[in-house]
This record gives sequence, C-alpha cells and structure tokens, in this order.
Amino acid sequence: MGRIGLAFRSFFAILFTGNLPVDVAKALGFTQARAPSAAKPTAAPQAKPSDGALQILGILQRDSRLVDFLMEDISGYADDQVGAAVRNLHDQCRESLGRYLRLTPVIDGVEGTFTKLDTNDPAVVKLLGNVPANGKAPGGLLRHKGWRAEKIDLPPIAASQNAAIIAPAEIEVE
Repeated sequence: MGRIGLAFRSFFAILFTGNLPVDVAKALGFTQARAPSAAKPTAAPQAKPSDGALQILGILQRDSRLVDFLMEDISGYADDQVGAAVRNLHDQCRESLGRYLRLTPVIDGVEGTFTKLDTNDPAVVKLLGNVPANGKAPGGLLRHKGWRAEKIDLPPIAASQNAAIIAPAEIEVE
C-alpha cells in the first residue's frame, strides 16, 4: 500500500502544485535537481584579422575624413582645389598613422641605387624587370623601399562595437 499511496500523493501534488514533494522524491529514490549554476559568462567575440584594418580605416575617417575624400568624385574640381584639400588630408592622415603605428622601410636604402638582396621572399621583396627564371636575383635597383609595421598600438575594440561600421551615419535633429 505504500507504493500506491506514494503514487496518489505524487499525482495530486504534481497536478495541483507542479512539484513533487521532497519526501516522496526521496522515498522513490530520486535526487533533488541542483539549482542551475550561475550563467556562464559569454566569451567575448573573437577578433578577426580584418577588424584591425577596419579600425585603422575608421580612425583615418574620423581624424581626416579619408573615406569621404576617396569616395567623392573629384573630377569636377580644379587641380589647385584638389591639391589644397590633399595637403590638409595628408597632414591629418600622417598624424593619425603616427599615433597608432610605427612604420619603417623594409629596405632602408636610397631609391634608384643598386641594392644587394638579403632575401628573395616575395612577401618582403617584389622583383621587377628581367627576373631570372629561378626567381632569385643577387640585387637590383631599389625602386621602392616598402613599408613594414614595426609597432601597432590600436585601442581595443569594445565588445558591443561593430567593426564593419567605419563611420556611423550622422543625423542632425532639429
């Protein structure tokens, strides 16, 4: 009769309260469910390699309106107007780059002079002109020094920030 009594108690307790009484659960060999542990903290979204590129583009837009300039059709402006705009833009972009990056030449030499190659790595040196079939040359005329990011010091991106937004739209409310 004990099992039938437990069955009736269980049935009506669940029907009216939605819970199984603790003493009935123990008698039936059930253990009390543990309270769910505190919610696991969600991991911060992983930064993608493109985030840094988008961030520096956003900085150049914020500080000098570089993207606005590049996206604008300047064919209708006179050369002296474009030149005046570019001088200011150049100064602002250079200052922004200097604030967040330290750029150094890949090869620190005088352009137009013969330069001996230390490496033939195509990521470091781009060979131009009459390149040997094996792709290796002892040296050649330095046409461009190249640039290397020696130090990058970008501010952290907030977890709530969408890195794909270079510059937010601006709405003036009247």
